Amino acid sequence: MTSLFEAAKPVSRDFTVAVIVVHEDKVLLHFHNKLGRWLPPGGHIERNELPDEAAVREVREETSVIARLVCENLVDIELPGQPKQLCRPVGVQLATIRPGHEHIDLVYLAVGIPAETIEGVGWFSEVEWGALGLTEEVTAWCLLALRRLKAID
Repeated sequence: MTSLFEAAKPVSRDFTVAVIVVHEDKVLLHFHNKLGRWLPPGGHIERNELPDEAAVREVREETSVIARLVCENLVDIELPGQPKQLCRPVGVQLATIRPGHEHIDLVYLAVGIPAETIEGVGWFSEVEWGALGLTEEVTAWCLLALRRLKAID
């Protein structure tokens, strides 16, 4: 008989990033072949890599776009011997990838400029999202990014 207090099976977790990149009222998305759907660029944070470095790297690797993260600096101190201020993600979410494995996803906002055309990568306006079959979660992040980055882009 299993006790209510018996420890649950351990869950493995990886830290990942997702980056919502905006340019001229469009959001950068790529078709994720393994999942069979359109998603913002992102992926695993490598060992000894800073999360904001991973965010920029993943965008470049998956789309060839050079992204500039948009961050709010809560403490504006850049002095030797003081902690380095990293880009604070706009969101942190937990995604179940498969039973027993989850991703802790740090969500960043960025601006970028279109680069070379790559199959399965595109810039999409809000009116085009419906045809892409975006999930409610991805749609919500894209809307947030467009609202927040409208004046910056």
